[in-house]
Amino acid sequence: MAINTQYQTGTYTHKVAQLSTQSMVEIKFSAQDAIGEIVAAYPQVSLNSCEVSSGRVNYGGRLIITLVYTGEDGKLCRIQRGAEFSHFVDDERLAPSQRGDCVLSCVRYQLKRDGSGYVVAVVVDAKISVFDSAQRSYLSSLDGAICKVDSGKLYSPVTFSGESEVDDDFDCAANDVLVPSAHALVMDCNVRAGVVEISGEIYLSLLAIREGAPVCFDRVIPFKSEIVCEQALFSQRTFCRVEVKNVTVNCKVYEDRGKCGVDFNCNLAFFGRFYEEEEISYVSDAFSKDCALNLKRSEESIFIDTDEKVYSERVSGLCAVKAKLDYTCAFLAAVLPNVEFARTSGGIEGSVSATLLYEQGGEVRATEVNLPFEVMLSGLSSECTEIDVAVCGVSLRQRAEGECECEAQLKITAADGEKRCITYVTEAAEGDKKKLSDCAVSVYVPECGDGLWETAKRLSESPENITAANPELTFPLTGKERILIYRPKCD
Repeated sequence: MAINTQYQTGTYTHKVAQLSTQSMVEIKFSAQDAIGEIVAAYPQVSLNSCEVSSGRVNYGGRLIITLVYTGEDGKLCRIQRGAEFSHFVDDERLAPSQRGDCVLSCVRYQLKRDGSGYVVAVVVDAKISVFDSAQRSYLSSLDGAICKVDSGKLYSPVTFSGESEVDDDFDCAANDVLVPSAHALVMDCNVRAGVVEISGEIYLSLLAIREGAPVCFDRVIPFKSEIVCEQALFSQRTFCRVEVKNVTVNCKVYEDRGKCGVDFNCNLAFFGRFYEEEEISYVSDAFSKDCALNLKRSEESIFIDTDEKVYSERVSGLCAVKAKLDYTCAFLAAVLPNVEFARTSGGIEGSVSATLLYEQGGEVRATEVNLPFEVMLSGLSSECTEIDVAVCGVSLRQRAEGECECEAQLKITAADGEKRCITYVTEAAEGDKKKLSDCAVSVYVPECGDGLWETAKRLSESPENITAANPELTFPLTGKERILIYRPKCD
């Protein structure tokens, strides 16, 4: 009997490529800026655009560098410069119809003398996910053959993006704020009809001046934002990450109270995804009594973010210090905290870095400190890779001469979930004719662990015929059974 195939087709979104590249961005400070000894530098990078063309993705951003230095009178001053940049990465899989999702970060920076001025060279890392629409086709029925029909779900990612502003005002026991640094984490994100609801926290660290000396103030600012998403139809949990695009701090000095009022404004950019799902019935396997079947299959595997886990961890220990410290050094503040980390089998490992401002010989000096750490994240699945970490505060002390002890509070978010896989038949064609047995009765010795479908496929009989002729069988089989196959005599 000739086979007759019936297919179902549809359009979905899939990830074409995951790309990574780095570029060098330089910002110059001229001699006219009259910069003294630099004690701290803070780079900020934000994304402006990301466009995919034929064989190439072009992206651009803005880099802002804030330098803190000692002026001629010995007081700390700041200066800020910005520059826009563009870069690209090539890949033969890229096409103009595709969409790119780009994440930028500052990997490291270096200060270099340029005559009587300075050049700050920053390495900017870009991680780009490229999505495109495609068609999927699967076999829904196969007449003339014995089919294994399963039910399952197909998933199609829907990406969204948007921006939001966060405002806050508070008092600060300082006379002025030199540099604000901020990192934001998403604690929860859900979609409902037409909008994405996002909540999280901003971890703000202020390098300030109090009575002529540098100090550091830390503050946690909660936020709730909504962005429009026309493709959002049903309420569901979704993944979202947040980028701090710009931070503005305006200070009002209250000399009579020895404080300053801080007006905080932050521009946040959100990027995320959720999944449209379609429940289907599909052919996962098939065979024919008369001929071999040549089957082609397609496998789809996707990690569905269903849970946002939040961890608070305190790490401490001796840290690496670039400068030589002794008891003549008076620690003033640990400012501009940052963290780098990598995924491990049981959690994350990395290092917390900060700039230590200290006084020695009547002068304010600075050095970088690094605290390595390893944190176990209980209950986190091994497939989870969407992890973000923020530093909530850093404290330093010199317990023994020449040794610097560090303690840092980390806030960790992880978009956890489960991996879902589906394998379906995409094409079926007739092969060589089978040689049919002319025996009236056959006895089959199965293998241990065989199920009903595996047994039926080996015997070229329908599962219904197997169970009808052998009602005593219990699947999966142990390998000790004997299966009888009766073939009626044909006239």
